[in-house]
Amino acid sequence: MPARRSPLDRLRERCLALPEAHEVPAWGEPTFRVRKKIFAMYASASTHHGQGRPGVWCKSTLFTQDQMLRAEPERYFRPPYVGPKGWIGVFLDGRPDWAALDAVLRDAWRLTAPKRLLSTLDAD
Repeated sequence: MPARRSPLDRLRERCLALPEAHEVPAWGEPTFRVRKKIFAMYASASTHHGQGRPGVWCKSTLFTQDQMLRAEPERYFRPPYVGPKGWIGVFLDGRPDWAALDAVLRDAWRLTAPKRLLSTLDAD
């Protein structure tokens, strides 16, 4: 039986599949960027970033953040520092909805990527 991949490994695979995405360590955590701008940041359970649970912070809008928090507060959280700017936290423990997270990550990437790159994601 193959070894189960960690939430970070699964997150990394999804983030790095986006056009021109790359990983840069910052603040003791992996961050995922397009060019120089962060669109997602891993939040380990062992730091205050994850609130005791593994998660990911994703760039978002205040409207989207509000809708997600109201719909599923057990799955989503308002991350420290960037939450007031609309970023959304997604818990990765238990049974994450990886398909829903893929959509959140694509939206975060779209909010961060230069305009000329947007068509590369839509073409895939």
